Amino acid sequence: TLRGAWDRVREDPILKFMVVAVTAYGMSTLEGPLLSTKFFNSLSHFTDWTIAHVHVGGLGWNGFLTFGMIYWLVPRLFGTKLYSKSLANAHFWIGTLGMVFYAVPLYFAGFTQSLMWKQFTPDGYLVYKNFLDTVLQIKYAYWLRGLGGTLYLAGAIMMVYNVWRTVASGKLIANEEAEAMPLVKVETEPEVGYWHRWIERRPVQMLVLSFVLVAIGGVIEMVPTFLVKSNIPTIASVKPYTPLELQGRDIYISEGCYTCHSQMIRPFRSETERYGEYSKAGEFVYDHPFQWGSKRTGPDLHRVGGKYPDSWHFYHMMDPTSMSAGSLMPAYPHMYENTIDTASTAAKIEAMQKLG
Repeated sequence: TLRGAWDRVREDPILKFMVVAVTAYGMSTLEGPLLSTKFFNSLSHFTDWTIAHVHVGGLGWNGFLTFGMIYWLVPRLFGTKLYSKSLANAHFWIGTLGMVFYAVPLYFAGFTQSLMWKQFTPDGYLVYKNFLDTVLQIKYAYWLRGLGGTLYLAGAIMMVYNVWRTVASGKLIANEEAEAMPLVKVETEPEVGYWHRWIERRPVQMLVLSFVLVAIGGVIEMVPTFLVKSNIPTIASVKPYTPLELQGRDIYISEGCYTCHSQMIRPFRSETERYGEYSKAGEFVYDHPFQWGSKRTGPDLHRVGGKYPDSWHFYHMMDPTSMSAGSLMPAYPHMYENTIDTASTAAKIEAMQKLG
């Protein structure tokens, strides 16, 4: 669609949105498989690099493609012209600028996190033993991310206004007459044949073969889960949650702690030096669901249980900066007023017993 129409891109805001959307799609689909490799994943996982990656796809591909489609569809659905082409162009530039301010600082933050977490002194010690050293270095990225998100949202609001005025100036075309040439039965094969035509003309065979292939893939995916107990070594020290621990785990989930903390120490020297022994599969047999997390705005918590006294946690939840200067963690004053609903404890224990 875009090929041969580059001269129109300068004038048409819809094509501008499409060009950026396709570009963002290409970037994110190239980067995704790259980040799945062991080398790059060891660098990017738990950092803001991953956040930047998914937002290039989310804001650029999904968002801009949606904007372009809306600008194209609405005038045709209501039999009118777009209210303001200049407003759509302004939306494009503001949205693009917002996306740049959102993603680029997070890429730099991700690189910074990965390099600082893995840096050692010549004597073999971690250069940045305190996790907060990294946090303080990337605060600027979160402010710029907020600015970028605000710009992107402002552009979307401009689009809503533009679409509203467009709809108001037209009338919905509920029914539209259409004409088409009658279908002609193909008696002979075209000069240039395609292998997939054989499949397209045999829907029953295609359905059967598709089912067989999906079934094979399903078996490959599901059988390991059925054998999981026999595949994972039992760890004697790992016990089911106590009722109090179960309630605490649910508070951890409900407060969204897993969005900023991980509970998965990878078998890298930089992680075992910082957090302790790397995590084993058998340690998560009673976790339903597991709390591995995907982002470390704060440190990993898998080995933190019992590390600090109760008084530390008391003050940390009331004012995180009182125990960890520079922390980005919000305060949780409601925890000092609310009480646990113990009426649900029995049901939670029963659910965990059924899950194993």
